[in-house]
Amino acid sequence: MADLFAPDPSTALPAGAAPLAEKLRPRSLDQVIGQEHLTGPEGAIGRMVAAGRLSSLVLWGPPGTGKTTIARLLADAVGLRFAPVSAVFSGVADLKKIFAEAREHARLGTRTLLFVDEIHRFNRAQQDSFLPYVEDGTVVLVGATTENPSFELNAALLSRAQVLILNRLDAAALGKLIARAEEIEERPLPLTQNSRDALVASADGDGRFLLNQVETLFSIAIDHDLEPGELAALLHRRMAVYDKDREGHYNLISALHKSLRGSDPQAALYYLARMLTAGEEPLYVLRRLVRFASEDIGLADPQALVQCLAAKDAYDFLGSPEGELAIVQACLYLATAPKSNAAYIAQKAAFRSAKDTGSLSPPKNILNAPTKLMKDIGYGKGYAYDHDAEDGFSGDDYWPEEMGAQTFYAPAPRGFEAKIAERLAYWDKLRAERRGA
Repeated sequence: MADLFAPDPSTALPAGAAPLAEKLRPRSLDQVIGQEHLTGPEGAIGRMVAAGRLSSLVLWGPPGTGKTTIARLLADAVGLRFAPVSAVFSGVADLKKIFAEAREHARLGTRTLLFVDEIHRFNRAQQDSFLPYVEDGTVVLVGATTENPSFELNAALLSRAQVLILNRLDAAALGKLIARAEEIEERPLPLTQNSRDALVASADGDGRFLLNQVETLFSIAIDHDLEPGELAALLHRRMAVYDKDREGHYNLISALHKSLRGSDPQAALYYLARMLTAGEEPLYVLRRLVRFASEDIGLADPQALVQCLAAKDAYDFLGSPEGELAIVQACLYLATAPKSNAAYIAQKAAFRSAKDTGSLSPPKNILNAPTKLMKDIGYGKGYAYDHDAEDGFSGDDYWPEEMGAQTFYAPAPRGFEAKIAERLAYWDKLRAERRGA
């Protein structure tokens, strides 16, 4: 049977015309850069190769970190036929053809490593179609995804595959890629050290993107080492990798929230900038800041909520980019304000108590009595009007008789809440005195 995935020699590029990324593609697992925690002797992949047995895998990591390369080298290392497919371009009919070919090869004694790029793009039914072929050993499945598998892949599929996490390539790994490229091209990049550092930073951990930029620089006649400003003018600016409806979105808003809670204005401003420069909707960020003002500051600084709502009005009035400064101001105010989650805890406790106690009636003395019947049965009788008291405080009991007094709100000893705590303590003292305690 013809192999759908065998390369066609008539379409192969001449060796010199191959892209730089292809020229640098590792020929063995020990040449893969930046993933030594997996490919090294003690890593999961290294151990599988040493044992000569490969289980189904899901390779999870950012773009340009070597997922496809590792899958191809794994097939070579353990003697499996490599069959790649992309979830972007393939459907059920393609999968059926692939499984039929894999069965035929298995009958002839050759097992197949089925590599599925962007596996998260297959729907649930398509993912389920892999299961019988994985279970009976027709294929060893290796899926690649940039999305969190626990969100995007079926539980049944995940239970049959080991998830391996690939690291974002750090500066050292990206530097090695540049050095290899210079070795192949037999000349250095025309960059100053500062420009070289800027080029590495612009890659944002993506080796493929870095090599494309390097290839561009090698293809242009440059007669001097470029400074960072010249490099920026020559290469197009790279937008941050950020999917607003996927995990990156939630990771950054979580990082912003926790930086604010930890009173680190510098980190909070960084994550705010990451979101806004990547195209996040400013009103979404403002909604989260408003929530933070109530959840993590509350009455420790009542102005926090006012600042956030003012920032929302300012953004509505000015639009972008002028209005974004108001968002920055609100972010810095929240980060530097005293913190308290006392209101948040009080809300949860009070709501839980309200559900548990059902429809208990308030005491009759604080109920209005608009009719004679209600007055006759005691509604409003004995109500103490606080403004008539000597210090504007009656010390009356407002709790249902079957329940008794509860404490939901305990102000933190910080910011404005410290004064609230003093006030509550004073009223507790008066209440005890006036009830004869």
